[in-house]
Amino acid sequence: MNHTPFDAFFQGVAGDYLRRAIIFALDEDGADLTSHAVFTGNEVAHCVILAKEETICAGLPVIDLVLDALGLERPHDVTFHHADGDTVSAGTVVAEFACSPIVAFKAERVILNFVCHLSGIANLTRRYVDALAGTRTVLLDTRKTLPCLRYPEKYAVLLGGGKNHRMDLAEMLMLKDNHIDQAGGISPAVQALRRAYTPCPPIEVECRTLDDVSEAVALGVDRIMLDNMDPATLRDALARIPEGIESEVSGGVNLSTIADIGRIGPDFVSVGRLTHSAPAADFSMRVRITNG
Repeated sequence: MNHTPFDAFFQGVAGDYLRRAIIFALDEDGADLTSHAVFTGNEVAHCVILAKEETICAGLPVIDLVLDALGLERPHDVTFHHADGDTVSAGTVVAEFACSPIVAFKAERVILNFVCHLSGIANLTRRYVDALAGTRTVLLDTRKTLPCLRYPEKYAVLLGGGKNHRMDLAEMLMLKDNHIDQAGGISPAVQALRRAYTPCPPIEVECRTLDDVSEAVALGVDRIMLDNMDPATLRDALARIPEGIESEVSGGVNLSTIADIGRIGPDFVSVGRLTHSAPAADFSMRVRITNG
């Protein structure tokens, strides 16, 4: 069996989250009273998922998971003409399947909501990655994701060519302004982390000033986040960070500024709008009904 990037990403916890999100999405739609009144149950719905614009495909395997959640036994009558990560032109049929009309119209909006949203994230991510072309800087996502959709959204970022920052609060230690202020400074905050955890996970420190950068460097932290710095300050900050300590730019990054940031040369740039502000891609589902 050939395993796709989707299969690899959605093993274990990530897959559990996605299946639960699909169940919640179906529950939100309630009972399809219209379809139950119109169809007898003897018809067959032949469904085609169509891209209406040029787009990266993301989330197509959700079709099978939605049909699972609606009680259809595998193998489903689904044909995939394209895979996640493929770029297709307007008018391309990416997948088709057949089932009862009652199942088809219950599944339609949930399938399209996932595919349109995730493909939109992949598209926007690709634009940012393209803007960084020719630089050494790697594009990262953030935790600014829609509730309960973090795993699929971060998967879509990967399809667009970006990389994932930490998946959750437990993945690495990140000292932000509130932690630093509470501890009384960067040094006592880092010391508190190193006392609390043995071995200590990687530590990232948010730095707001050049003095903050110098202090974090002296402590030998793993990564320094340069938060909302203008280009001149950013250059000075990067000059203070030695090899062995990673640098990350964050705050106010958009498509009009990211290329200039990349040319300055940080290791990473993190962009929240990849997930919280990506416009949906345009897909539709066309249905042809025949008598069974």
